[in-house]
Order: sequence, then C-alpha cells, then structure tokens
Amino acid sequence: MGYASYCERGVTSMDDFLEEFFPVVYERKHKTKEDNYCKFDNQNLQLFTSSLYLAALVASFIASKVCTKHGRRLTMQAASIFFLVGVILNAAAVNIAMLIIGRILLGIGVGFANQAVPLFLSEIAPVHIRGALNILFQLDVTIGIFVANIVNYLVSNIHPWGWRLALGLAGVPATMLCLGSMVIAETPTSLIEREMLMEGLAMLKKIRGTDNVDAEYEEILHACEMARQLKQPCKNLMKRSRRPQLVIAIVMQVFQQFTGINAIMFYAPVLFQTIGFKNDASLLSAVITGIVNVLSTVVSVVLVDKVGRRFLLLEACGQMLITQVAIGGILLVNLKATNELGHGVAVWVVVLVCLFVSCFAWSWGPLGG
Repeated sequence: MGYASYCERGVTSMDDFLEEFFPVVYERKHKTKEDNYCKFDNQNLQLFTSSLYLAALVASFIASKVCTKHGRRLTMQAASIFFLVGVILNAAAVNIAMLIIGRILLGIGVGFANQAVPLFLSEIAPVHIRGALNILFQLDVTIGIFVANIVNYLVSNIHPWGWRLALGLAGVPATMLCLGSMVIAETPTSLIEREMLMEGLAMLKKIRGTDNVDAEYEEILHACEMARQLKQPCKNLMKRSRRPQLVIAIVMQVFQQFTGINAIMFYAPVLFQTIGFKNDASLLSAVITGIVNVLSTVVSVVLVDKVGRRFLLLEACGQMLITQVAIGGILLVNLKATNELGHGVAVWVVVLVCLFVSCFAWSWGPLGG
C-alpha cells in the first residue's frame, strides 16, 4: 500500500510523464522566470494526486461492511484485485482519464486493505504482542514508501517509459497481497462474528497451537454477542459517557493529518526540485527521507513499551514544530519567486525535513491510530 500510494510522487517530477499528460506543468517547470510557488499549480495534476485518497476515504465505509459480512480474507482479496486493475490502467495509460480511473481503483484497494489488514493482524495476534504487531503494519507501509523512492530514482533516467515502469511495479506488492490472501486462513473473530462457531473454535486452536483456548474463545464469543446486540451503534457512541473516547479517537486522527506529513512525504521530490536540486538529486533526497522514515519507525517498535506513547507523542510535537518553523523560515527568507537556494542552504532543508519525518515516524505515524 505504501508503494501504491507514493510511487506517483516521484513520477510527477519526471519530465517524460509531465510532458505527456501535463504539458502546461512541464512548460512552467522549465521556464526559469516562472514563480517557484506556481510551477505545479494545475487542477488536473491535483486531481491525479488526490483521487486515490478521496476514493480510499469513500471505499473505507464500504469495506467496513464487507469486512463484517464476508470476512477479512475476502476483503483483502478484493483489495488486491482493485490494486491490480488500477496498476494496469496506470501503467498503460494514454490519456488523463485512464490515469484518474486507475488511481481511483488504487484508492479503493487502499481503502479495503487499510480496513482489513490491521484488523486481521490484531485478531490473530496474541495479546502480549498485539501492539508491536500493529506497529509492524505501519513499518511495512514505510518500507513500501522507501521502495517506491528507490524505484523512482532508478527508473528516472529510462526514457521515455521509466514512469510506466514505476507505476507498473506497484503490481508486485498487489500480486503478493492477492496470493497471500488466498493462502491465509480467516480469523477466529470473523468466523465467530458470522456465527460459524465450531470453525472459529477450530481456527483459534490452530493459530494458538494449543487446545487450551476456552477462555479466549469465550471472550471473543461475548464480545461478538455484545456487538450484535447494538442496534444503533452510532447513537450509542453519542452518549455522554462515550464522548471522551469518541473525541480523542477523532481528534488524534485529525491532528495526525494536520502535522503536514502527507505534504512533506508526497511532495518531497517536487520540494527538493524547487529548492535547487536537479531531478536525480531530488529523487535521491526523497530516498534519504524514506530511509529515515523506515529506521525511525523501528525506533517506535523498540521504545513504545519502555517510555510510553504519551512521551513519544509529546516529544514529537515539539520537534515537528521546531523543524516546520525552521523550514518555513529558511524558504521565506531565501526562496524568492524565481531563484534557487544555495547548495548549503538546500542541504539544511533536506536535513530539517529528515528530522521532521523521523519524529513523525516514531510517534504520530504508528501511534496516532
């Protein structure tokens, strides 16, 4: 999912791709007197980048119902099919319509996978490693982003079809998800939830490797029964006693997005080009941020149970504030409408971006959910 979501961020900085689908942006990019802050101001390009996320948002509501009614395994299979069809359309695109439709299908795949995979992991994991296993999901996403950066860097000099290769290689993780979802078994919780009690008990014994699962089975059975009795879950959430948990759940997710991580990670190659790096150098800088992202997520896995979630979240708030203000200040003072930053100043921007990404990756990224 990380690869599928982020491979196009490098593609949008490739001249061959821009020249074919967004010639206006291509012309702006190569006009030295064009305003640095307007080169990529194009509605079609914005639609290309945002359509995946909008589709994922809408699809997540449908995926929730599919997960409940048909199980986690089938939902992951559906996600992989949407991924594969979207990848084919994007890699073979000859016009903007094919690009957008492919991106929408990828977004539906992301929505379905983001709904099913974390749920699947939490339901099969033993209680004592459940938190770490869920963080590993976020770690895998960051690895996917890192691989996308590497691929974008390697194919950027393959003309004129390097961008097709970058988009098409998203089919590799999609195929792995498709094959994997055919091999894995359904979770005991999903089976019990759908009233397949004996199958759920047998599966619980299988994944735990013991017949002594009566206590856990009764706990799952009770939780499913309680959930089944809730006829109006949304109305129940609005009760006064539930409001603190509801507010925290919503606000945490909103603040996670308000940190600006998506703008930084998605537009990193474009940002680095704007401040003076050439195409290859900007993609390489994005690779560096990808490495920082992966390594810092590992830090979260190691430290979360030692120092606690609250400490990591609060520390990250201060670090992200300082780095964002520093980046904004440098660009405000040094980056005018038509100039480029000096090499030394540009390197400092990359360092500050890496510091920003690192603190997000060990805090709000894996812990915000």
